[in-house]
Amino acid sequence: MQRKLFIIVMLITLSLTACKKYLDVVPDNIATIDHAFNMRQQAEKFLFTCYSYLPRHSVLSGSANENPALGAGDELWFHNFYQPYSWNIARGFQNVVNPYNNFWQGTQGGKDLYQGISDCNIFLENIGRTPDIDQSERLRWIAEVKFLKAYYHYYLTRMYGPIPIKRVNLPINADPETVRVFRDPVDSCFNYVVQLLDEAIADLPDLITNEADELGRVTKPIALAIKAEVLVTAASPLFNGNPDYANFKDSRGVQLFNPVYDPEKWVKAKEACKEAIDACHAAGHKLYYYSQSVRQYNVPEVIRTQMNIRNAFNEKWNAEIVWGNTNSMVDNLQIQSTPRGLDPALRASRSTLGNCAVPLKIAALYYSKNGVPIEEDNSWNYGARFNLTQGTPENKYYIVNEYTTVRFNVDREPRYYANLGFDGGVWYGQGKFDADDTWYVSSKKGEPAANIANDSYNSTGIWPKKYVNYVNVIQSNTYSRENYPWPIIRLANLYLLYAEALNEVNGPSNEVYYYLDLIRQRAGLPGVVDAWTAYSTNPTKPSTKEGLREIIHRERAIELMFEGQRFWDLRRWKKAIDELNQPITGWDIDQVTPAGYYREKVLYQQTFGLKDYLWPIREVEIFANNNTVQNPGW
Repeated sequence: MQRKLFIIVMLITLSLTACKKYLDVVPDNIATIDHAFNMRQQAEKFLFTCYSYLPRHSVLSGSANENPALGAGDELWFHNFYQPYSWNIARGFQNVVNPYNNFWQGTQGGKDLYQGISDCNIFLENIGRTPDIDQSERLRWIAEVKFLKAYYHYYLTRMYGPIPIKRVNLPINADPETVRVFRDPVDSCFNYVVQLLDEAIADLPDLITNEADELGRVTKPIALAIKAEVLVTAASPLFNGNPDYANFKDSRGVQLFNPVYDPEKWVKAKEACKEAIDACHAAGHKLYYYSQSVRQYNVPEVIRTQMNIRNAFNEKWNAEIVWGNTNSMVDNLQIQSTPRGLDPALRASRSTLGNCAVPLKIAALYYSKNGVPIEEDNSWNYGARFNLTQGTPENKYYIVNEYTTVRFNVDREPRYYANLGFDGGVWYGQGKFDADDTWYVSSKKGEPAANIANDSYNSTGIWPKKYVNYVNVIQSNTYSRENYPWPIIRLANLYLLYAEALNEVNGPSNEVYYYLDLIRQRAGLPGVVDAWTAYSTNPTKPSTKEGLREIIHRERAIELMFEGQRFWDLRRWKKAIDELNQPITGWDIDQVTPAGYYREKVLYQQTFGLKDYLWPIREVEIFANNNTVQNPGW
């Protein structure tokens, strides 16, 4: 009898868990929902509730870690005393019992995006009866919520592949069979997202005029930019004619992935990218360039170029930022990315922790000073990259003069020095704005930036300087920080998406080169064709579709490094199985001498299989609803 009772209780529990996201308005809440839309002020609060489900892209600590793209890939590495949830995925610990970064149910560092979609549906069902709101504002709010509903569906589709589309909320008295929903084919998911975005775009503003109160709210350029990203994702190999999922079907026999490649998807993506770029330009978005007026110092060209790169990401609301997420202010991430002991006089201060480490394989992706991969540069000695050398007067704004370093750090492109902090590397800003008197990192054992505490430990000897706003000031017991909204998408990303789509449709062209070269010019590099012709061991690479594709992929990896793009790019390109089976390495950080320190040390051997391209669905969901089939391999 007791065993029967236990089974009954468990079945009821599983059913309630599975149905939770569908029982959006239980009887006790009906009066609350009615009240929420009686007046404009209350309805606006519900609008902001819909916004509140936006994943926090910059949080990277413990249970609050909501962005798998930062900790679950290979751009950043951590250690046993600082373990973001998503780092468990990077180390191969993802599972079906209690998945990490679970955005389907909202556990283990994920938000319940289906609850977010439910709240969006409640808003759309009820906003029509709010009396004290004019029609233009009502239409704008509806458009914003349709956008959010689309974005949450897209976020889930990108993670899980085919998902159950939630067009409307199920009634509270829905029968069990209605609640046991099926997953929709992945093409249907993408089509539904685009449909919602198209419905939203017409009624969204071109730009935010009330900046004091509304920055971060959705605009037409934001919606068009996300539409472009969605269509590029849908056209990419993971979702477009992927033979690995040819037998992925639900219990009815419905095929959830179309295994036939459709080139028209790239055409749609190309058109969407161009439309988004045109809308962004019309709204005043442009590539960021540093203005000396920000600080009254004589800033040499070399430092100015680094500021062009560094500030494009972390200067809040600059003209390049298409969408900044105010629900995700970059605060703790700056603390974790600034070396402890950057100011040698404050080496005992705990205001900067520097736990975010960059693997050597990521640093190796950056080009040489000639704008081509270091392994392809015909004038850069790749075989001698780990040989010792010294900083010189010619590169004193990159590496401290006469400081013993390694060839790996010398004659690299400006983005290398703008985005990375490393032993002997100059670190402009943080209270020092005279280019001839800057901080620099010294991180060999016993030096100011070396590891001295378990909770302040950089495992590779390289820091992601890109996250750190240069106006921050390190003080004795505090770190004065200029926090900024996480840039979900910036104009450079759109240029690269457009270049990718153009190449996939028509192959190499002057238009592809043009958009790539706009970004390279800002980074102080020669154009693609000129660089490869003059310096590459494969000078014709940009002239073929396959070669240019490889260049575009590398350019995205470099320009968008640490922005949460590489993680998803590797998946949609189906390159993750190659890149995420490589070892994670760093410098031998516990050594005192340069010869000892500059030895490559293996920290972890990552593993990635076919099943890892898609998130597992928590098994309790599968048990409660046998219509929701598990992803392949899980």
